[in-house]
Amino acid sequence: MFKKVLIANRGEIALRIHRACSEMDIETVMVHSTADADGMAVRLADESVCIGGPMAKDSYLNIPAILTAAAITGADAIHPGIGFLSENADFARMVEEHGFTFIGPTPEHIEQMGDKAVAKKTVKNLGLPVIEGSNGIVDTIAEGMLVAEEMGFPVLIKAVAGGGGKGMKIAETAEEFENSFKMASNEAKVSFGNGDVYIEKYLKAPRHIEVQIIADMHGNAVHLGERDCSIQRNHQKVIEEAPSPALTDAQRKAIGELAADTVRSMGYRGVGTIEFLYEDGQFYFLEMNTRLQVEHPITEIVTSIDLVREQIRVAAGEKLSFTQEEVKFRGHAFECRINAEDPETFAPSPGKITKYHPPGGFGIRIDSAIYEGYTVPQYYDSLIGKIIIRGSSREGCLMRMRRALRECVIDGIKTNLPLHARILAEEKFKQGDFDIHWLEKECLAKK
Repeated sequence: MFKKVLIANRGEIALRIHRACSEMDIETVMVHSTADADGMAVRLADESVCIGGPMAKDSYLNIPAILTAAAITGADAIHPGIGFLSENADFARMVEEHGFTFIGPTPEHIEQMGDKAVAKKTVKNLGLPVIEGSNGIVDTIAEGMLVAEEMGFPVLIKAVAGGGGKGMKIAETAEEFENSFKMASNEAKVSFGNGDVYIEKYLKAPRHIEVQIIADMHGNAVHLGERDCSIQRNHQKVIEEAPSPALTDAQRKAIGELAADTVRSMGYRGVGTIEFLYEDGQFYFLEMNTRLQVEHPITEIVTSIDLVREQIRVAAGEKLSFTQEEVKFRGHAFECRINAEDPETFAPSPGKITKYHPPGGFGIRIDSAIYEGYTVPQYYDSLIGKIIIRGSSREGCLMRMRRALRECVIDGIKTNLPLHARILAEEKFKQGDFDIHWLEKECLAKK
């Protein structure tokens, strides 16, 4: 097992990884920017190294600085966390080449799944259902138009790299196609440095269902059930739950086993999430995230399995500590992502937290690195924490989350706590009757 792990991330996920390492008697090194010098993870880590200025490119994306920090502190392994360099194949490769262990998949698998067109072709050959679309990258507008006309409008034009809704545009008609193609390609180029796009048939009212998997280096691969991530705004997840209220036990068993079989066939190692769109009883592969997910706690809550601990063990070459038959699902879980943003305009709201009181009580978990007096930096993603609730039933879980939201106090900045309360009060949400467009087209459209 590792003696010392360098955590190349920040905020709540860096603290989450530190906690797992601490419980495994592994020392931690926290790299940080000048803006994060007072971060809770930095305070609690065994060692910390400032690797650059507040801009991500100068610190959390500064590969030479991260590798140097690992070398001077004597780290055995590097955990990339979520975002930043977590799905950067070149970074993973350089980590290994410099003698450290990358706590994640192989660079080859990151590369393979990071290109969405290649990923789609790969999983299709392994038996996963995919959405009708182009056979790989579409190089020109004319080529794309031929594909779109053959499938029929509307179509979705998507960047092969990145995620989070960037480089993704809908063309409802042939007249809209050229402009949508250019916008998607240009946005992808600016966001990811890669303007390549591909085309898929646009599903009108799907749900977003993802399956959590984990595999070791000894040929063992299991699934840990599904999460429903359909509550989204601007293609960004807002609330997640497990299990999905839309699936039957037979459906979740079938799609879970299919996902586990897929990663086993790939020879995959580590944690990962296979994401699907689900409509009219059919699953369609969307993408695979080759890293830990923001919403991993709800899977931990319903399975009682520490995903980060298992991720570290697998990276160290150990076998999974459980089999598929030993995975048991109990109760229901919700996660509300708490962002430092205006709940009406969604504009970021950085600043000093003057008062903080997290909710507590039975079945409540808070993953956050904020504290009273902490200043939320303006340079990074607005996520400042997650409220995770477990209950014996979906209804009971909802009631507990509503109570937790009322208890939570975060003053000095604006947060989206009122938005979560609003969503949970909606009848369609209570009934589990929603798709990926519901939040924007129905809930937020109400005056």
